[in-house]
Amino acid sequence: MKSFANWMIVTFMIMFWMLRVVVTYMVAFGKDFPITPINQTTEIVLLFVTLICITLVIKRKHIGGIIYLLSYYGYFGADLWKNLGPVFKGGAMNVNIGLTAFISAIGVVLATVVMMDLLADKTKKKEDKQTEWFYANKDLDRQKDERDDQNNYRIL
Repeated sequence: MKSFANWMIVTFMIMFWMLRVVVTYMVAFGKDFPITPINQTTEIVLLFVTLICITLVIKRKHIGGIIYLLSYYGYFGADLWKNLGPVFKGGAMNVNIGLTAFISAIGVVLATVVMMDLLADKTKKKEDKQTEWFYANKDLDRQKDERDDQNNYRIL
């Protein structure tokens, strides 16, 4: 992990995965929960695939981001399209459809952000070898003498 943004994205991936585990647990044991999985069997498989993808994203492997993106687009993207399609055609929207569409939208956006984060590693600027020797060379730094004036004069 290279930056704070990488850590935050992985944290959101884990939090969303834990939410999906709770949703699947609640439905499996017949308890009421406002969010329901689209397909329980597919959801369980997706939970294991997501766990593998999280470890690959932590290791900064592009294949983990690609699998995560494709699986989440296939699962949550299709559900988002199914839920919002009738709304765009003038249909009614209730709370359950809205909450399910919101969770699906979070899944799609999270998968997109993860892939963008992994691809951003390749776009970082490389070191300039022509001038790096000057700035990295400590021999060329100015040495302070104890007789130097230590006052910081300012013109106001």
